[in-house]
Amino acid sequence: MELKEVNSVYFIGIGGIGMSALARWFHAKKMPVAGYDKTESDLTKHLVEEGMDVHYEDQLDLIPDNFLKKEGTLIVYTPAVPIDHMELNYFRDNGFHVKKRSEVLGMITDNHFTIAVAGTHGKTTTTSMIAHLLSSTRKGCTAFVGGIMTNTGTNLIIGNAKAPVVVEADEYDRSFMQLNPNYIIITSLDPDHLDIYGDETAMLDTYEEFVKKSPKDGKVLMHSEAGFKINPGNKYTSYAIRNGDAVADALRIVNGAFVFTYRYGMEKISDVYVEVPGYHNVENALAAITVALDLGMEGKEIRKRMKTYAGVKRRFEYVYRSPHITLIDDYAHHPEEINAFLKSVRSLAGKRKITAIFQPHLYSRTRDFKAAFAESLDKADEVILLEIYPAREEPIEGITSKSIFELMENEKKVMVSKENLLDELEKHNLDIVVTIGAGDIDREVPKIAKYLKNKFEPQDNDPESEENSKAEGDE
Repeated sequence: MELKEVNSVYFIGIGGIGMSALARWFHAKKMPVAGYDKTESDLTKHLVEEGMDVHYEDQLDLIPDNFLKKEGTLIVYTPAVPIDHMELNYFRDNGFHVKKRSEVLGMITDNHFTIAVAGTHGKTTTTSMIAHLLSSTRKGCTAFVGGIMTNTGTNLIIGNAKAPVVVEADEYDRSFMQLNPNYIIITSLDPDHLDIYGDETAMLDTYEEFVKKSPKDGKVLMHSEAGFKINPGNKYTSYAIRNGDAVADALRIVNGAFVFTYRYGMEKISDVYVEVPGYHNVENALAAITVALDLGMEGKEIRKRMKTYAGVKRRFEYVYRSPHITLIDDYAHHPEEINAFLKSVRSLAGKRKITAIFQPHLYSRTRDFKAAFAESLDKADEVILLEIYPAREEPIEGITSKSIFELMENEKKVMVSKENLLDELEKHNLDIVVTIGAGDIDREVPKIAKYLKNKFEPQDNDPESEENSKAEGDE
C-alpha cells in the first residue's frame, strides 16, 4: 500500500507518543483518523479535541463504520499491543493493510531528505532541538518527536512540501531499519532492549547496519563515545563536550543556564545558551547545532534560536518551584540516563537534599541492569522506590523493585506503593524532589505537585506563583 492510496487511518495504540504524532500527521492531511488505546490520557484527550475518534475498550463494535472498509483504510499498530488483541486480529484476519508504526514512518519519510536521530539516550531532546532550530528557516521542517515539545505543545511539526523531515529513530524491535535517512545522528550506545537483542553485541551490530544505510553523499554524526563502539563503515563527524570534532568550550553555568562556545573546525559560535539544564543537554545541543550548520543555518541565527528552546515535557521538567521546594520530573529509565540526570540536578542543587522517587520500567530491564540502577540511584540523598511498571511484559520470577533495593548502598531508601506515596512523603524533610521513570509515574506527578504546594505554600494565592506550578502533568 502506498501513501497515495490511503484515505483513512485507524491506530491501535493511538495514545503512544510516536503513534499520536503519526495520527496528527494524517489528520493534518485531512484524512479521517480514529483509534483504540488501553487507557485515557491527557494525550488522547487532546487527540479527541483535535477531531479524532478514540475509544478505550477492545471491542469491534466501537470501531467507526467508515474504518471497516478495506479499500483505502490503513491500520497502524504498535508492537506494545498484545498478540491476542481482538481488533488487531480482526483487521489481520480480514485482509486489511496492517503496518507497524515504524513501517508507516518509513513510508512518510521515503521521499524526503530525512534526518534520523538514534541512540539509547538523548534521542527525543536532540530531535526536538534540531526541529526547533530548523523550523525557523525558510523551508522549515517536518518533525516526529518522541515527546511533547514545550515550545509548541505538540509532538509534531509540519513544514512545507520540500522541508527536511526530522525523526526519532527507535532501536526497539529494530524499528529504525525501516528508515532510509540522509543524515544520521547517534547520541549514545549503552546496552538496552536486551529482551529484543539478546546481548550488547547484537544491539551494536544492528546499529552498525543502520549507520551503513547512510548514502554516499549522506552524513553521519556520532557522540565520541558511541564512535568507539561501532564501525560505521564511512567517515563520520564526532561531538562531545571536550573530545570530538564539535566541542563546547568555556562551558559555565549562568543563572541556571548552561553557556558555552561552540567550536567545529573554523566554525565558532560564542555564548550559546541552553536554558534546559544538564551537561547531557549541552551535548545534545552540540549535535543539533552541527546539523543546523550543515543544513545552512548561520551561527548568529542558531545562537538566537537556541536560547529560546524550552525543552520537552518530562525531560528535566521543572513542575513546581518555590523558595522552599522544587519538583523536577524526568523520563530517565536507564541507569546511564539516571546518572546524567542526577549529576545535572546536583550541579544546580549544590548541597541541597535530593529526594528521588523512581519507578523501574520493564521486568527485563530491571533484571539486566539492577546493579547499575542501584549504583545510579545511590547518587541521590534519599530514594523512594516504586513497583516495576510492566508495560508490555509479563512478570519475571524473582524480579521486583526489591532486586534494585537490596543492592543499593544508600541507607536512606524505602519501597512503597503508588497508593502510599503521599503518606511516605509526609515522613520526609523535603527540599528538592525528583520523579524518575518511563512508566505511569507521570500520573502521580500532579498529585505530588499539589501536595507540595499545599504543604509549603498554604497561604500563597499569588497569581504569579500559580504560573510556577505546572501541575497538569505530562502528556
